[in-house]
Amino acid sequence: ETEEQMKWGSPFFDYKGEMMANMAAFQEHCGIGFWKGSLVVGTESRKKESAGLMGRIARVADLPSRKILTGYIKKAMELNDAGVKVVRVKGAPKKTLPTPPYLARALKADKAAGKAFEEFSPSARREYIEWLLEARTEETRARRLATAIGWIAEGKRRNWKYQK
Repeated sequence: ETEEQMKWGSPFFDYKGEMMANMAAFQEHCGIGFWKGSLVVGTESRKKESAGLMGRIARVADLPSRKILTGYIKKAMELNDAGVKVVRVKGAPKKTLPTPPYLARALKADKAAGKAFEEFSPSARREYIEWLLEARTEETRARRLATAIGWIAEGKRRNWKYQK
């Protein structure tokens, strides 16, 4: 009753139509995880050097024993059978960054950019503000500001090139 599907470019295993486990392969290691990982494996087992719940798996010896791995799979199946849902804790919302005075002046001077910036979501505004604040020199900041005003006036988010 388990089906393998590709999700986010990795193999996922759905049990009775609900996500159960996944794998991820990298150049020199792989990772294995369970969708309800903290309930299956526990939180202490998570190793810091890998995204998978069983740590960085670079060779067969890095895997847990067949008995332990089978136990994890059976536990994940039981959780799906019981309809258990994992409560994902959301982080605290990011604080709104104040608009730097030089950006405010530039937005006021360019009506189209000012209007578009006001219509952006808080995260889209934050992307531009952080980008400008990260500039180490005044020359870089001025160049980024000119670019930003042009993109904002066109209604483009900071990373518009990567959006679909």
